[in-house]
Amino acid sequence: MRRIVRILVLVALLSVMFGVPWLTLFGPGPDWPGAVTAVGTVLFVAALVSFPVMMYLGHSRHGRDWAARIGDTTLGAIWVLLCWSVLGQLLGVVLLGVADPLRSRIVAGFVAVAAVGLLAWGFHEATRLPRIRHTDVPIRGLGGDLADTKIVVISDTHYGPLDRARWSAAVADAVNALDPDIVCHVGDVADGSPARRKDQAAPLGTVRARLAKAYITGNHEYFSEAQAWLDHMADLGWEPLHNRHIVVERGSARLVLAGVDDATAKASGVDGHGADLVAALDGADPDLPVVLLAHQPKQIRQAVDRVDLQISGHTHGGQIWPFHYLVRLDQGAVHGLSRHGSRTMLYTTRGTGFWGPPFRIFAPSEITVITLRAAG
Repeated sequence: MRRIVRILVLVALLSVMFGVPWLTLFGPGPDWPGAVTAVGTVLFVAALVSFPVMMYLGHSRHGRDWAARIGDTTLGAIWVLLCWSVLGQLLGVVLLGVADPLRSRIVAGFVAVAAVGLLAWGFHEATRLPRIRHTDVPIRGLGGDLADTKIVVISDTHYGPLDRARWSAAVADAVNALDPDIVCHVGDVADGSPARRKDQAAPLGTVRARLAKAYITGNHEYFSEAQAWLDHMADLGWEPLHNRHIVVERGSARLVLAGVDDATAKASGVDGHGADLVAALDGADPDLPVVLLAHQPKQIRQAVDRVDLQISGHTHGGQIWPFHYLVRLDQGAVHGLSRHGSRTMLYTTRGTGFWGPPFRIFAPSEITVITLRAAG
């Protein structure tokens, strides 16, 4: 019975996702010539039938990258078409004084132009070198020798079906050009095992930092050999903070840099994994300031007033508008700096790469530079 319900829900979702754009572009309203309607309908039916097949072939245990590229691109395109078809219908209400088929053709033209333009721009935004975003964070108790410490944050690189080895090298070069004291990768390094994505991840081995390079797992590592990624990142010269901490020192000043597993780690069934802040801070000097790496912003609930700054990723800033509204419901924070309790600040990065659909629309990627300031 549960399987039948899942199938019915999937059919309903696909019907809405593909049906609303089809009605807007090729339905009875625009009254296009028969050949135009027929070609458009064939394209939509082909996309509807192939989409779940490509997603299954691309994202099953032994997924095929070519199928994932087709399925992911289709997902992004149909999401944009769906959202802008809904907006197009609102435009149709404004144009009620215009008779059909002209009114429906105006709406269809608006949706088509908007979708094509946004998808082209969104692909450029997803595959470009991320922008550098700067923010200052005051830290109480930060020793003078660590004042103005520069933490460079990358996250959600999601090395995957689209080969981005050159992009990865450019990101590493951009990080090094910032001359960081500390570099952090806050999870979702790749979609796929280290063996499949080692060429794309290889440039991470060239990243340099004066004091520390730290890495934590994201939820996607638990789809593809989380422990192997921890080991591989260690081989690339990063410090895996698997529910543990290190002490960063400069001169007489010290800072605790801690990391926890992703919130999904325990449910994944991977032996020895599961977010554990108590273990991560075990043995740390309680008088030292604490910077915590935790992949999901909602992990702040366990960290409030126990750490000074939590750095998270996961949200991608929503990645494709207007998905950020759903992200906020789940995570509480989408991007930027926010205060929690009397002691704790949370910085949520939009992420450096993208997941799945190779588009970023109104959610630009970033490499983040967090400068720690001594607070009174």
